[in-house]
Amino acid sequence: MTMPPLDPNAYPPTLGDLLRRLPLGPAGAGHSGSRRAPGPGSDHGGVPACRAGLWLAFDFLDESHKISQDIDSPDGSFWHGIMHRREPDPSNSKYWWRRVGSHPVLDRLVQQSPLVGYAFTDPHAFVDFVERVRDTGTTDEEAAKRVQSWSGSCSSTTFHAGVSRVAH
Repeated sequence: MTMPPLDPNAYPPTLGDLLRRLPLGPAGAGHSGSRRAPGPGSDHGGVPACRAGLWLAFDFLDESHKISQDIDSPDGSFWHGIMHRREPDPSNSKYWWRRVGSHPVLDRLVQQSPLVGYAFTDPHAFVDFVERVRDTGTTDEEAAKRVQSWSGSCSSTTFHAGVSRVAH
């Protein structure tokens, strides 16, 4: 059984095309610093938290970090926490998760993560789980990747609210 997939058709065509190419990212740092980010472009008035999440989805941790560290809200802390978990910098990740507090995505993860073999209870426990399974090649690592991917794609209210502004 799998978590519900992200439906690219639910978004404007430009963003839908980008989301169709969304990779199942590694539990670790991805490509930060190892490849060049695409050109700067314009966000056309998009929400910074949405941009931070999209950079993370395509493994550009530095670009995401530059944005999320300047967002003083639970959504900014949400992306900041994920980014530091992926670096990996677990203690810094946990700091940002404490700043998130209650968040609707965390409630959804509690409900949906068992579908991929992990019982999400809180982000601190998930940070510890990722640290234990990172680079093991196990089914637990695969579950961590899927939970991480799903948490990013369903992410925050800001992500959903901002996608149409980013795409236009």
